[in-house]
Amino acid sequence: MASKGQKFQKYSIEEKEIIVEEYKKGISSAYLEKKYGVPHNTIRQWKYKLTQTGTLENQKKGRLKEKNLTKEDWKERYEILKKYRAFLKAQRERK
Repeated sequence: MASKGQKFQKYSIEEKEIIVEEYKKGISSAYLEKKYGVPHNTIRQWKYKLTQTGTLENQKKGRLKEKNLTKEDWKERYEILKKYRAFLKAQRERK
């Protein structure tokens, strides 16, 4: 687990690929850890990620920003939300 204020080392995609290729060739992760200064579990994670996704690039996480929405788009969304709130209010009153 990361400690508060801990700094993490960043590696380029090329460095990651070189290390993973050496690991795939049969060189132990412990040796690569000493050679490159990368924790052996990190090397294993990179290999797993490469086999699962086919790339070592970081995937963007979180909510995508909605760009290029027009004023009409926002108005339409607002109307939908108003209708939904009215629906929820009616549901609560039935109980």
